[in-house]
Amino acid sequence: MAGERGSTYHVIVVGAGAAGLMAAGQAAQAGARTLLLERMDRPGRKLRISGKGRGNLTNTDPIPAFIAHFGANGRFLRNAFARFFSDDLVAFLGGLGVRTASERGGRVFPRSDSAQDVVDALVDWVQRAGVTLRTGVRVARLLRQGDVDIGDADIGVAVHGEHEGAPFYGDAVILATGGASYPATGSSGDGYNLARAVGHTIVPIRPALVPLETAGDVAPRLEGLSLRNVRLTIRAGSEVLDEAFGEMLFTASGVSGPIVLSLSRQVVDALRAGRRVVLSVDLKPALDEAKLDARLLRDLDQYGKRHVQTLLKGLLPGKLIPICVEQTGIPAHQEANQVTVEQRDRLRAWLKNFTLEATGYQGFERAIVTAGGVDTREIDPRTMASRLVRGLYFAGEVIDVDADTGGYNLQAAFTTGYVAGRAAAEAALAEEADVALHGGAP
Repeated sequence: MAGERGSTYHVIVVGAGAAGLMAAGQAAQAGARTLLLERMDRPGRKLRISGKGRGNLTNTDPIPAFIAHFGANGRFLRNAFARFFSDDLVAFLGGLGVRTASERGGRVFPRSDSAQDVVDALVDWVQRAGVTLRTGVRVARLLRQGDVDIGDADIGVAVHGEHEGAPFYGDAVILATGGASYPATGSSGDGYNLARAVGHTIVPIRPALVPLETAGDVAPRLEGLSLRNVRLTIRAGSEVLDEAFGEMLFTASGVSGPIVLSLSRQVVDALRAGRRVVLSVDLKPALDEAKLDARLLRDLDQYGKRHVQTLLKGLLPGKLIPICVEQTGIPAHQEANQVTVEQRDRLRAWLKNFTLEATGYQGFERAIVTAGGVDTREIDPRTMASRLVRGLYFAGEVIDVDADTGGYNLQAAFTTGYVAGRAAAEAALAEEADVALHGGAP
């Protein structure tokens, strides 16, 4: 450990979001002199708006199901989740006075329905733990032994703004800078540049959990319409990329809502690869083809001389009826008992396969999380330590792991923050003890 200068710490945490607050508090509780730097004027700005302001903190899924929501990179989190998982988070927050409750889909929220309460509790906790919190400080670059003279510290940070020219030094730096989504909250992608500058590989970043844009005028005409209990399947050519059941929403430029956001990562990647992507909506997923055909036969017979448009009111939301009429080619004012077998087949097929072509996606300003980031192969999953740079650790969205909606991403942030904070503190204190024992650098 470097000398007892005021700018020297055991652990420096960059970014005071969910991961950074957890990392700093855990490091301090482990006995490390800890500095937490936040570029915005107050900590936890993105956490404040999570879950539409309610704070979807985690999910009750068991670890195997939880990890599956992260896709291929989920296995990177297995060891970390074994150390600090959803039940640990709930107990930890309960100890801070934040009581939680689980809802549909296993989503866990604070009982107050306020993410602000979570932020306030975490900030109070880190300050009581002895963390030095400085806001309005943007880190310009990481300092390493050999790059510049940083005394006998292992690593340091140079900063912009009022502290420029007065670097902070330490045994460990934890990058918890977030991704590039919602940049107004401070997630500007700084961490990727900092990591890249010291030799880390950055998997190309792109928006995830993001609204999609679609071709034509169908979405604008349906703007504001929410479809519940539908099945959405995404296809690229003849390949089915993924599917999900639940709720979706039409917007002025395309589609959004829970199942769209969950599937958006695959759509974004396919579009970036130059593939044509079609969104297929099964409006009657509870009925197979035979049962739906029987339902249509019954309805057509029941409605008799009444118009097809009237029959459709029992099958579809009002806004969707004109679209159905146009795309099936069945006249709205045709009598139900005059519908032909071929027309009924077209209607049944449309109800099971209402399609839109995905043409694009919203930017980082509308994305809930960022896909991509620091390559997990360059991070020790047991400690979140860099495999390339001594004293460097990672936590949260800056790492190349992202998941579906439902509390999974916040749990990953808290978990990686916990592991990084504890590991960085243990390493720093062990080094300090070794230096003290031997009277010099190890």
